[in-house]
Amino acid sequence: MIKITLKRGLVGKRGTQIAVIKALGLRKFGSSVIHAKSPTILGMVNKVQHLVSVNEVANS
Repeated sequence: MIKITLKRGLVGKRGTQIAVIKALGLRKFGSSVIHAKSPTILGMVNKVQHLVSVNEVANS
């Protein structure tokens, strides 16, 4: 499992980057979500890696 946190605002960003952030379930600056580590999620994170931070979390 990975925890994804939005660390930068979306003002002035491209529409595709905003769409990826919303598809990940992030809304406001500082919001976090937990997703399973899958190729789809990792590809989305790779597209917006300059806007988010990613941390491993233990399965609970």
